[in-house]
Amino acid sequence: MRILDEDSDKKLDTVSLFLTKEEATQLQAYLRQLPDNPKLQHIHLSSSDYQKEITLCLYDQENLANLNQRSIKLINEDR
Repeated sequence: MRILDEDSDKKLDTVSLFLTKEEATQLQAYLRQLPDNPKLQHIHLSSSDYQKEITLCLYDQENLANLNQRSIKLINEDR
């Protein structure tokens, strides 16, 4: 697991998420789809006003080609 704060470009080790019931249900549905759909590499869960967003990416350590360089560095070096 790797967590990146994209605004500050810093890795995080802990994070707290506060979701409404609807957001949790949506996240649950997205998470069910992610491992079973090879074309689906990431999902975006947005707040109802689109001011906040969680991006969840599924990655394979052996195949990072579709990720940007910052993401690859985070995965490989955890920094």
